[in-house]
Amino acid sequence: MILVCGLPLFGAIATYYKPPTKETVILGVVLYILGGLSITAGYHRLWSHRAYSARTPLKVLFALFGAGAVEGSIKWWSHSHRVHHRYTDTHRAPYDARKGFWYSHMGWMLTKPNPRYKARADISDLADDWIVRFQHRHYLLIMTFMALILPTIIAKYFWDDAWGGFIYGGIFEVFVIQQATFCVNSLAHWIGVQPFDDRRTPRDHFLTAIVTFGEGYHNFHHEFPSDYRNALKWYQYDPTKIVIYLSSKVGLSYNLKTFSDNAIKQGLVQQQQKKLDSMRAHLNWGTPLQDLPVWDKSEFFEKSKDKKGLVIIPGIVHNVENFIGEHPGGEKLVKGALGKDATTAFNGGVYAHSNAAHNLLATMRVAVIRDGNANANTFSLQNEFLDKKAAAAAASN
Repeated sequence: MILVCGLPLFGAIATYYKPPTKETVILGVVLYILGGLSITAGYHRLWSHRAYSARTPLKVLFALFGAGAVEGSIKWWSHSHRVHHRYTDTHRAPYDARKGFWYSHMGWMLTKPNPRYKARADISDLADDWIVRFQHRHYLLIMTFMALILPTIIAKYFWDDAWGGFIYGGIFEVFVIQQATFCVNSLAHWIGVQPFDDRRTPRDHFLTAIVTFGEGYHNFHHEFPSDYRNALKWYQYDPTKIVIYLSSKVGLSYNLKTFSDNAIKQGLVQQQQKKLDSMRAHLNWGTPLQDLPVWDKSEFFEKSKDKKGLVIIPGIVHNVENFIGEHPGGEKLVKGALGKDATTAFNGGVYAHSNAAHNLLATMRVAVIRDGNANANTFSLQNEFLDKKAAAAAASN
């Protein structure tokens, strides 16, 4: 409560009495970048997800400036995050997005969790990392020094602005980093698209990526959590990915993990198919053939005497009476096919109808002909007919 609310409130009041200098603003921005990347590249992708491996100098840098972000130790943060992934959108999730934007943003830290839903995740790998152990053991000292004392010393020593360094390089900078991180828990589950999976709340959005150092492509991340990237396209904003990649080029990191292009495209295709199936389910594709009555040919001819709009295409009886006057090719062509099997004429013998025409025809089904080789995919049959017709023409030449 004090670190998340009390300290920022004190800083906000202090800014009224101490305007920032240009040098102090630059200091705050630099520390913000170092702290933010230490959370995203270090706490998150390195320690929580083991998306890559890092050399000691880089890990020490992340441990120091990550502590300065005042978001807890690596051990605590990573355990909480692994629980979040394991129990996303359940009562056991630390910041359950289903409880609303405010709760997942900050409310979960300001309320007492229900002990019934306490969850655990395996962090035995972190216990083997001496940097994680050291930072956790001395977290309060490291946090206080990196978050408040260091910016105060720098501002005092170089441009004699200790108070400004404390407020803007310390309190205000920490507040901005915290809010950016909290946006991953809230904003990334609230706005955006779900190109890989829509069963849970994580979403992809450029705005979230901007304020979180590239953590905004959250739908991708929850599907492929151990991929060191959050963004795949060149135009997607993910500075954390770039920092990790560049660090590997200078030997500070290695074993950068990525999911295969095939696995990623599978997820995209499956979700697109799911959306298409959902759209398809809400459209009128005509009465399914199995739900239609079955007529003999003789019954069709008998009924055609009373009903003037019946026609067979292919093996399916359609009632086109209400469409005769709307036919783009004129009434004569339709009337000439009434009471007959017009499969060949409809499928290219007279005119090769469009896909839209076949879809419209399907909505006029009234029966199927017994042993009439009924096929609901009339457009596919038309294409087969036209292919055979073209092949025959080519053979004759």
